[in-house]
Amino acid sequence: MPDLAAPIAEWYRANARDLPWRHPDFGAWGVLVSEFMLQQTPVARVIPHLESWLREWPTPTALAGASPADAVRRWANLGYPRRALWLHRAAGEIRDRHAGIVPRDIDDLLALTGIGDYTARAVAVFAYGERHPVVDTNTRRVLARAVEGRSQPGPPAKRDLSAMAAILPHSVAESAVVNAGAMELGAVVCVSRAPRCGACPIADACAWRTAGYPDTGDERRRQARYEGSDRQARGAVLRQLRDAPGHTVPIADVARPWPDPLQRDRAIDSLIADGLAETFEGMLRLPV
Repeated sequence: MPDLAAPIAEWYRANARDLPWRHPDFGAWGVLVSEFMLQQTPVARVIPHLESWLREWPTPTALAGASPADAVRRWANLGYPRRALWLHRAAGEIRDRHAGIVPRDIDDLLALTGIGDYTARAVAVFAYGERHPVVDTNTRRVLARAVEGRSQPGPPAKRDLSAMAAILPHSVAESAVVNAGAMELGAVVCVSRAPRCGACPIADACAWRTAGYPDTGDERRRQARYEGSDRQARGAVLRQLRDAPGHTVPIADVARPWPDPLQRDRAIDSLIADGLAETFEGMLRLPV
């Protein structure tokens, strides 16, 4: 396999976007919060919410002392609001199990609520400088094209970590740069549609380019449309609760103009099941 690490690292040092979580003094808690927020949410939307969140709760202990309702309210329109509850629970676990310090050990991180393989390794690598492969959607696309000659990656799999580990340099510090560089390359150059191959530092070594850019299909699951979906109905209910005095609304008034009353009721039931809302005395409110 050609050396992909060196050109990726060189390109990243010259072209990396200036993002808050890349600053050396950002801290492990900031990195952890940013990783929760960045799941399925664009960078531009995350940054102002991240800054607001860290001003409000600069440590895990500070967030653990807040109510779940405060976390859901502050999450605002980032989407997938269960992440706010998971982050709140993880903060309490960090306070209770790790004296308020975000752990650096992969197994300790994986034991926290809402943290999977990617987030655990991202915190260990980008906050603590450990040497592990870190693989997100962008990295997987770079690996699929450059190493496997495919136009799009397949569904996420454990082998993705092995593929990334195979290109990491032995240097611990340099491996963190290559991890970040592969993610950045996939985010801004090796994009899903219309990749900018002329700006790619590993174009000459890319198996997909060498093969003539074959269309090998796309096995990824398509996200359901948002407009008119249950997700949109859930968002409407949560928005009303966030904006209401005391974050409380009579159930009869919740999303009253919603065109499908059965979908509205499904949305309310699912929010209650997920712990994002609760009922009392004919009212619906954010969790307390």
